[in-house]
Formats: sequence, structure tokens, C-alpha cells
Amino acid sequence: MPQVPSSLAGLLSLLEGCFTAPTFRTFCMLTVGFIARVRENTVTGMLQAAGLAGVWHHSRAHDFFAYRRWAPDELGLRLMELLVSVLLPPDTPIRLAVDDSLFGRTGKHVYGAHYLHDGAQPEGSGRRTRWGNCWVQVVLVVALPCTGGRTIGLPLLFRLFEPKDDQHPNRPSQPELARELIEMVIKRLHGRKVELVMDGAYASRAWQGLPEHVGLTTRMRTNAALHEIPPARRPHQHGRTPLKGKRMKSLAEIAKAATFTPVTLTGRDGKTRTALVHEFTCLWYKPFHTRPIKVILVRNPNSRKTDSFDIAIASTDTTATAAQIIERYDSRWVIETVHQEAKNHGVGDARNRVPGAVQRTVPFGFLCMTITIAWYQLCGDPQADLTERRRHAPWYRQKTSISYTDMLAALRRELIRHEFHTQGHSITTHPQIREPQRPSAPAVA
Repeated sequence: MPQVPSSLAGLLSLLEGCFTAPTFRTFCMLTVGFIARVRENTVTGMLQAAGLAGVWHHSRAHDFFAYRRWAPDELGLRLMELLVSVLLPPDTPIRLAVDDSLFGRTGKHVYGAHYLHDGAQPEGSGRRTRWGNCWVQVVLVVALPCTGGRTIGLPLLFRLFEPKDDQHPNRPSQPELARELIEMVIKRLHGRKVELVMDGAYASRAWQGLPEHVGLTTRMRTNAALHEIPPARRPHQHGRTPLKGKRMKSLAEIAKAATFTPVTLTGRDGKTRTALVHEFTCLWYKPFHTRPIKVILVRNPNSRKTDSFDIAIASTDTTATAAQIIERYDSRWVIETVHQEAKNHGVGDARNRVPGAVQRTVPFGFLCMTITIAWYQLCGDPQADLTERRRHAPWYRQKTSISYTDMLAALRRELIRHEFHTQGHSITTHPQIREPQRPSAPAVA
């Protein structure tokens, strides 16, 4: 059976508690196969890349996803604890991005497949509505030293989304599934400060009642109903204390009378730019109930529309500055990069249909991506890989940091190197060629 390199085996050993002993061996081999596979990452393709075709029966790999005892949630939470302890100081907030992505499938018998909107497809392509599985995901947003401080996303937790219909009117929505995943994170982190970033489609009442140490930053809809913060209760006042104040004007009307001030922002690439902002505090009653939010209206300095705004951002962290809130929301884009890298490197290629396999194959691929990035952060050599990349492509002068493709290539080289070392003959210090004897030596003896 092929052996896992010690550097990768040490990382995988930290996840051994999520499996039984036989299932853990299968997990290690399929992880190696997923990473090493260059073509489609089907289940049998993983077996071939791991060198187990003809050694294991293919049912062992299929049963791992369909029937064996392991949970992607526990695996993701274990990885999250490892990454947080290694990559983030104890007093640093944990930033998590929430979004969903559609993985196209074929066949009417695929579990959980529906016709859904696919925002990743370009407009006018005719494929904005596709048949497939939609996955809600939680991604850890962190700046890694191996990328030169560039922010990167590490996928951790996943839920399969199915829309409501007449037979299933109580199915949870995408924000409700995301809230379920975030509750698992909050419970596991034991009061650690958490920063959530998400698109405006996730701003719903599913986020009411979040703990105070969990902040949320999202994009606002232009028709958001805002209210003033209710006044404090007066002494001897009768009746119930109002939950919200007077209804405010629309965002467009507020922007017309607002005074925008310039702020300096630092992007994910380290470059600085200037934006015009107007900020105020209010209540957005439907998504956040009585929790105050800070609203940031952002306008491009070069915009010709001087009486409007380009984007409105809301955050429950009312103590943060406008620049911090904008940069926090800007970091949400890494989850879109995660989706693109996942689809380019085999996540979702498996052609399974039964419920257990469908619910675990895509999370397994995402978690293999996280394991690859974690391995590179712990064992990779970014400077050597960057120098080699520049040597092979001297025209690529703007490349200043390592990408996920570079990390995957480095781990594949390590797998190939380890395979050659294990197949080679052992080196011994004992001489194998003795001094030749004279022809008369046997006769003398």
C-alpha cells in the first residue's frame, strides 16, 4: 500500500479522532488521491491517483462516502481549531465568510439536485439557471505568511441547500442553514470574538439574536427599511418601551443630503485607495431586530453622481471605523476565489447519487483544499517556489505571492518524491563487491 509523506501524515493524524481505524486509512489514501489527481476527481480517479487501482476494490472508496461513519461537520470543526490555534493570535477576531455555490450535475436521480440560479456563470451565457447541488459554505478568512500576508479563504463547514416546495414547505433557507453552521462554530470557539461577512442576499431575520461577541457585516439592499434608535425610557413612563424609533428616509434620500468625507482604504493586495463615505447609526429591524447597526454609504471619488452612493454596507460592530468596516466587507471576496479554485481543481467532479455520498463528496473536496493550504503553510517553501515560477515564466512580473495552484503543485511534488524514495533500494554502508580471489585460492584452501 502506498505510504503518505511524513509531513502530510503528521497533519492528517490530528484528524484521526473523526474516523474509525479502517475508515481513517481510507480517508488518508483518498486524500492523497484527490490531491494527486490531475484529471477529473471522480471516486475511482482518486483510487487511480493514489496507486490503489487493482489493490483495493472500488467499492471501498464508494462506501467511504456513502455509508461509513464520519461527519464532515466534525472534520471541519477539527480543522478550524487547528488553523485558529496555529495561524491566529489568541486576541485576534476570527473572520468567517458565508456564501453558497452551485455545482452542476446531470441525471434526475441525483439526491438534492434542483434547478437553481448559478451566479458564477456569466450573463448572457444561457446557463444562469442550472441543474445541480447548491452548497452553503463557511470559509475562514485569514492572512497567511506563506502568501506574503495576502488574505486567503479556507473552507470549513457545508450544508446542502434544497428549495421549498409543496411536499417540503419547511425546508430551511440558505441564511438559516448558514446560521446553523455559525452556531456550531460559536459553540466550539467558547466566546472567541467572531466577525461574519456575507453578501446582501444573506441579510435576513435568520441572524436575529446573535451573541454580542459575534459581529456581522453585510451589504444593504437599496430598499432597506431603517428606523431611528428608540429614545431611552423616561422615569415613570407607562406602557411598553418601543422597540424601534421613527422610520427613516430611504438610502437614496439620505445620500442626497449627506456629507461625504474621504477615507483611505487598504485592499487585500496591500494597495491603498481613497473612497468617500457617509456613516450613521440606526436600526435595520428585520434582519437584526433591536441591535443597532452602523451604515456606511460608499461613493467612488471619480463618480459623476454626486447625490448618490455606489454601495451601502451595514455592520453590527458600531465601534469600528468606516475604513475597518469597508475593508472587512472587501475580504468577503475570497470566498468567490475559493469557489473558482474548487471547481478548477476537481471539487464536485464525483458522479454519485445516493444521499450519503452526495452530502459528503463535495465537502471532502473542499476540506482537501484546506488541508493542502495548511500543509503548505507548515511545510512549504514559498520563496523557492516563487523564484522557480518566475524563472519558468519571466514575463509574469506582477506575481508576488503564492497561489493555491502553486501550493497544490508543491504538495504533488512531495508525493512524487516520497513515492520514488519508498520504491528505491535502501542504501547500505556494507560493501557488496568483495576483492576477487586468485584462481588458485580454492586449490590452496
